[in-house]
Amino acid sequence: MRILSYFVIAALAWGSAPSSAQFSAASSEGKVSATVKVSRDHVPAGSEVKVAVMLAIEPGWHINSHTPTYDYLIGTTLNLQPVEGIIVSDLQYPNGALLKFGFADDPLSVYEGTVPVFLTLRISGKLQAGLYPIGGSLRVQACNDEVCLAPSTIPLEIPLTVAAGGKASQEQHDEVFKSYTGQQSSIPQEDASLVAVFDREGSLVAFAAIFLVGLALNLTPCVYPMVSVTVSLFGTQSDTNTLRVFGKAAVYILGIATMYSTLGVTAALSGELFGNWLQSPWVLAFIGALLFALALSMFGAYQLQAPYWLTSRLGGTTGTGLVSLFLSGLVVGVFAAPCIGPPVIALLAYVGQKGDPVFGFWSFFVLSLGLGFPYLILGTFSGLLNKVPKSGAWLVWVERLFGVVLTGAALFYFSLAVVPAWAVFVVPLTFIGGGIYLGFLESSANVRPRLRRLKWVFGAACILVGTMFANALREPGVTWETYSPEFVAQAQESGKPVMIDFYADWCIPCLELDRRTFTDEEVIRAAESFVRLKVDLTHFDSPEAEALRKQFDIAGVPTIVFLNANGIEERGARVLGFLPPKEFLERMTITSGALSGGP
Repeated sequence: MRILSYFVIAALAWGSAPSSAQFSAASSEGKVSATVKVSRDHVPAGSEVKVAVMLAIEPGWHINSHTPTYDYLIGTTLNLQPVEGIIVSDLQYPNGALLKFGFADDPLSVYEGTVPVFLTLRISGKLQAGLYPIGGSLRVQACNDEVCLAPSTIPLEIPLTVAAGGKASQEQHDEVFKSYTGQQSSIPQEDASLVAVFDREGSLVAFAAIFLVGLALNLTPCVYPMVSVTVSLFGTQSDTNTLRVFGKAAVYILGIATMYSTLGVTAALSGELFGNWLQSPWVLAFIGALLFALALSMFGAYQLQAPYWLTSRLGGTTGTGLVSLFLSGLVVGVFAAPCIGPPVIALLAYVGQKGDPVFGFWSFFVLSLGLGFPYLILGTFSGLLNKVPKSGAWLVWVERLFGVVLTGAALFYFSLAVVPAWAVFVVPLTFIGGGIYLGFLESSANVRPRLRRLKWVFGAACILVGTMFANALREPGVTWETYSPEFVAQAQESGKPVMIDFYADWCIPCLELDRRTFTDEEVIRAAESFVRLKVDLTHFDSPEAEALRKQFDIAGVPTIVFLNANGIEERGARVLGFLPPKEFLERMTITSGALSGGP
């Protein structure tokens, strides 16, 4: 009955306007006006600016809040037209006042008087200086205690003047923006903790935290081949001086650190997608060939050895000269690039914001030292394995194990280069094939019954894991549509949120999301309330991919973007890198909670 009476009042309002002039007077636009205030007189490129859309509502009237009490009410909604190089990083509607009206049994959430809608605009550092007017509109419906007027769309324009980066600007309208608590950083909300550590704890503690982040990167799957390569380089050396071997391992780690410091600073200064240089099939095939060559050495086909003129001058005769080890570190660092991209996006954003190449180099150098620290220990003591009594057969079997790992990694990169869709099947194939070979066919450790039984157990376990992984690949997952602006527009019309998955074929965490998170039953069930879209950034330099990367401010893959029912991104829900199902569901809840008016 309550709903019926409300619609009757609205219908009477529509019916009371026989002429266009009378209709204009009886529309909501005649009771609400909108003015725009910008927090700076001009905005330097690469920075952010606050904007307030001030709604002035005629006395005796109200408009529904953005999250009205009943879903049949028309909420106040701000829509902006997209402008290349400018994105909305934060949007805050005011809280509605709960007031009682004669046509409703329950108090309604409404706006009265003058209320602001706040937003933050992020300006690309590549945007040229000039005037960039941003068109938009407000959808409102005005009511009093007796009647509701026809909904209206009020046009508005944000007059934005962009200046060259670094040019000082003047703050204005402080009295309006003092109540706005929007974020003032170009770093996504979930990554703002890095800035807080630098500001609150100082550089020493912050760099220690970055070192620990680098250490944690060793848990990513792309790093595993580095273990085999490190053992192959140091495990057969004849040098027995631990201090000298430690020095060589330090040079090896310096190569890894140099590789990532260079990549990190280049990515930060250029603004390019981290890891996009791996998108070339030729680069992927080269890495696969290199890994396969290393695998052959673990199967005894040859022994790694640097040129004599190099090793004779720089110490070592078996491929462990200083230059040889440094170059090996540079190459080995490439293996982990597809996996460690997402975890360092926050650091990339912070380095880009500071604009200091020296700070950027040292940040990534410390991160790289954390990544390489386990290999410093492994490289130092790998040679000691040769001193274990009667361990020759065992060590041969261990080398074969590393050979299987490297072969699997080589097949993975080859498949990424040729048939990316098949890459995920390499993992169960490696487990099953490696289990059969290492457990039942490889004969180096058969001389001792205990080792033979251990081989059988290991082989059976690998076959079991591979079979389980293969079965997991057959599980149904979240279904997606290829991204199109039409799908986003349809979602807004139907009041549904949007989930956009930015991925690439060469991105291993993207495969982890597909096979572990998007096959979870709860995630699949929760995703049904979203419009689900995928954006392929495998060929990042295509015009379509570049336009979408700029539009959504994508720094790496995988990135999951959530848009609310109004087409505005919920920045606090953005996902960078792999997240397990439970944590991913929490991000989905942020968007669905905003949709329903929750926290």
